[in-house]
Amino acid sequence: MVAGMAFRNPVVLAAGTAGFGKEVDDVLDLSAIGGIATKAVSVAPRHGAPPLRVSEFAGGMINAIGLANPGLAAVRADYLPWLRKAYPDTRVIVNVVGNSVEDFETVVGGLDDLPGVDAFELNVSCPNVKAGGMEFGADPVALAALVRASRARTSRPLFVKLSPTLGAGVVDAARVSIENGANGLTLVNTMPGLVIDAARRKPKIGFGTGGVSGPALLPLGLLATWRVRQALPGVPIIGLGGVSTGNDAAQYLLAGASLVGVGTAALRDPRAPERIARELAGWAQREGVRDLRSIIGTLEWPS
Repeated sequence: MVAGMAFRNPVVLAAGTAGFGKEVDDVLDLSAIGGIATKAVSVAPRHGAPPLRVSEFAGGMINAIGLANPGLAAVRADYLPWLRKAYPDTRVIVNVVGNSVEDFETVVGGLDDLPGVDAFELNVSCPNVKAGGMEFGADPVALAALVRASRARTSRPLFVKLSPTLGAGVVDAARVSIENGANGLTLVNTMPGLVIDAARRKPKIGFGTGGVSGPALLPLGLLATWRVRQALPGVPIIGLGGVSTGNDAAQYLLAGASLVGVGTAALRDPRAPERIARELAGWAQREGVRDLRSIIGTLEWPS
């Protein structure tokens, strides 16, 4: 059980990597994993950033999708009902974005009564437009207000997704989130970066900068997960960043994650989440671990 929800296994799809499930239904069996965090949902539809939106590099991928999504009304009427009907036993965590506290309130409140929603994930790496553009997660006052406002609109579990740019401050942001009504945390979001096409002397992607994900993010996600676990033992964590094998997933559990998100690996190979779940089960069998919950947060730190 994680935040009151039962998962068939710890592997969940990270937000933005499989749309709302329908987009990958012909290549990925969502019933083989624990859950899916949906593509971001905003109040109004978003067309997203200009192309190119994605570019690979040696350490992973950089992207600037621009949080493109069909908007609250379409997600409520079509996408989430389809997902619940197609995969009734797969947990659905709705990722929420916005430019103001009111945006988050509207999306959470607008989906709270829908049977296909198990939990919400608040993407607080969004800029707070009303406060000059600082990320919600980097402003303790704004973060507290956002989480409280969202909590007031739902009784379902709330996860707050934090950025690796917070560094050691991720613990403070995590504590603010929990103290103001969050049930759990997602660690971590992408890392801002830049990849250049040297021949063209221009950025590889159309927006210029973007979010770095993939194997290069693994050490950052593990460190954030471990730091928060030490400071807030017992708080559910979705460990995310750089997971491409069952061994990577096991590392997140040892660092303190209750669930493990798969993102970029699923974009490269839509069947990767199923494979990672199998590899994690195989790792547990080889290591004599009968219940994966027993290893959560058991990392032995050097003395």
